[in-house]
Amino acid sequence: MYVPAYLGDLERNTFAVRVKRVGDHPFSSQEKAGALGALIGAAHPGFRVDLSNPDVTLHVEIRDERCHLYHEVFPGPGGLPPGTQGTLVALVSGGIDSPVAAYMMMKRGCRILPMMVALEGYLDETAVARAEAVVERLRPYQPDIALHVLHDGYLQRAKEVLRRADQERYTCVLCKRRMYRLAGAYAEEQGALGIVTGEALGQVASQTLENLRALDDATRLPVYRPLIGFDKEEIIAMARRIGTFETSITPATGCQAVPSMPTTKAKLELVETFEAAVEQTPARSP
Repeated sequence: MYVPAYLGDLERNTFAVRVKRVGDHPFSSQEKAGALGALIGAAHPGFRVDLSNPDVTLHVEIRDERCHLYHEVFPGPGGLPPGTQGTLVALVSGGIDSPVAAYMMMKRGCRILPMMVALEGYLDETAVARAEAVVERLRPYQPDIALHVLHDGYLQRAKEVLRRADQERYTCVLCKRRMYRLAGAYAEEQGALGIVTGEALGQVASQTLENLRALDDATRLPVYRPLIGFDKEEIIAMARRIGTFETSITPATGCQAVPSMPTTKAKLELVETFEAAVEQTPARSP
C-alpha cells in the first residue's frame, strides 16, 4: 500500500484516518477508515492508531468515483458561497467598523457594493484614498469589489439650516439620513436588496436606539447592521483577522462636520422640519 512521505518518519508515533464520502458506496465512512487504518498498521507496525489525539491525521474524501487524500487542513472564512444571497450596498467610510460589517455580510453569501459619500467641504481626498485602500483589502473575499465614491454637497446646506436654528447637534443624524437615501438610490439602480452599515449600538454618541430609528425612516430598504451588538475591541479583533485594521488606522482627515455634542435622542418630527428647510436652501456655487 502507498503511504505518503509525511508518514514515513513517524515510526512509533500515532495516526488516525478520517473518511468523508459523497455519493453511493457499498461501505460506510467508518468502515473505510477502519480498513485503511488496518492496511497502514499492517504495512508499518511502528504506527499506532489514536483516534483521540493523533500525531498525524490522514484525511480521505471519496466523491463518487474519485478519492482525495490530504493531511493538512487550512481554515477558511467559512460562511456561504459569494453572491448566493443577493447584493447589498455597504456604506464605507474607511474607518475600522464599516469594512468589518461589509465582510460579515460577504461571509453570509452577499455580494457587496461598497459606497462612500464624500462630504464636500468636510472630507478631503485623504479620506477617500483610505476608503479605497480599505476596500482593496477586502478583494481576497470578493475579487470584483470596487468602491463607488459619490461627492455630495448636501451637508453644507444642512449645516447652514442647523446653525440658524442653533441645532447643530442634529448634524450627524441629517448627514446619515442623506447617506441612507443616496445608498438606497444606488441600491435600487444596481438591483441590490438592502444597505449595510458599521453602526454598533452605543459605540458613539450618535448611535443610540432613538437615532438609529430616525435613520431607518430615511429609506424603504432594509438596513443591516451586523456589528450592532459588538464592542470596539471585538470589532478591532475581527479587523485584524481579515486584514483591514492597519489600513483603517492610516492617517487621514476625519469628518470636520461632527458637532461637539451630537444629539442622542433625535426627534423625527424635528428632523423632518430641518430637512424640509434644507430643501429650500439653494446649493452653494462651486
